[in-house]
Amino acid sequence: MEKFGYAQSQKYDTYASRLMPREEFFTSGHRSCQGCGEALAVRWVCKAIGKDAIIAHATGCMEIVSSGLPQTAWMHPWIHVAFENTAAVASGIDAALKILARKGKLAGAPPKVVAMGGDGGTSDIGLQALSGAMERGHNFTYICWDNEAYMNTGIQRSSSTPFGAMTTTSPPGKESIGQSTWKKDMVAIAVAHNIPYVATACPSYPFDLYFKVKKAIEMPGPAYIHVLSVCPTGWRSATDLSVRLGRLAVETAVFPLYEVEHGRYHLTVEAPRLRPVKDYLKPQGRFRHLREPELDFIQRMIRARYELLLEKCRQPYGEFATVPFTPEPEQEVA
Repeated sequence: MEKFGYAQSQKYDTYASRLMPREEFFTSGHRSCQGCGEALAVRWVCKAIGKDAIIAHATGCMEIVSSGLPQTAWMHPWIHVAFENTAAVASGIDAALKILARKGKLAGAPPKVVAMGGDGGTSDIGLQALSGAMERGHNFTYICWDNEAYMNTGIQRSSSTPFGAMTTTSPPGKESIGQSTWKKDMVAIAVAHNIPYVATACPSYPFDLYFKVKKAIEMPGPAYIHVLSVCPTGWRSATDLSVRLGRLAVETAVFPLYEVEHGRYHLTVEAPRLRPVKDYLKPQGRFRHLREPELDFIQRMIRARYELLLEKCRQPYGEFATVPFTPEPEQEVA
C-alpha cells in the first residue's frame, strides 16, 4: 500500500487498478452533470472508506443528484443534513457510538464516521461547526468537495472561488475583474487546529486520493481532506477535460497534492517541472476575460505560495507537532 499511496506521478496506474476494491458504494444512476469530477471523487472515496461507515452529508450538488426519493446512489448508511451542521451531526454520531460501546451494546469495531460537504458548506456556512468538532477532537474524517463556487444554486461565488474567476455574483466588467479575493486556505485552517491528519487530493490522481482517505479514516481523531472537484458547468470547460484539468491544477501548482501528518508536511505528487498557470486557466471559460497583467499576477502568487509549501515540506515540522492523546483506562469505583 505504501508504494502505491505515494507513487510519484501515478507511475503505477497501469496495473494498480487491479488491486482496488471491486465493490461499489456510490452507484451509477445518479443525476450528476456530464463530466462531473465530484461524482468521480465520491466514487473513489467511498471505495476507500469501505463497508462499515456512517456518512453525514451536507446539502449540495452530490446530495441533490444522488438522493432523490425514492432512489439513492449511496450504499452506506447516509444522513442528509443542512449546509451548516454536517460536522455537528458527525460529532453526534461519534459520541453516540462511544456511548454504545461503553454500554456494551456495540459488538466489534465501531463503524467509521465520515462527514462530507462542498466548499460552501465547508469554508463558509459550515466552518463554525467544523472548527468546533476539530477542536473537540471527535474521531471522524471530514471531506470537502471543492468545486470552487455554489454550483448547486446557480454558480455563486464562495470563499473558495479563485481570484479572477467569473461567477453569477462576481461577474467581470469595466469595474470588476471577477472574484476579487484570493481563495481561502481551508487546509491551513484545518492544520491550525492541530489535528492528526490533513491532506489535499484530486480524483485525477485516484490512487493518491484513495490511500489518503484510507490513512485518514484509520487514524484516531479528526482528519480533513480537501478534494478539488472539476465542475464543467461552473468552470465553463469541456466535459471531456475534467480529468485533464485536475492534472493541470497539480502540474501548475494551482492545487498541490500534499499531506500534513502530525504537523509534518509531505508533498505526495511533485511535478518535475511546473507548467505555466495559463495552461490550466485557458481551457476554462470562467477565466477568459483575464488579461496579461492579471495572468502574470496569478502566476507570481501561485509560484510564491508553492515555494512556501516546499519550504514547509523541507522542515522537520512545517507548523508544529501534534501528540496523539491516549486516554488512560477508566478506574473502577469501589
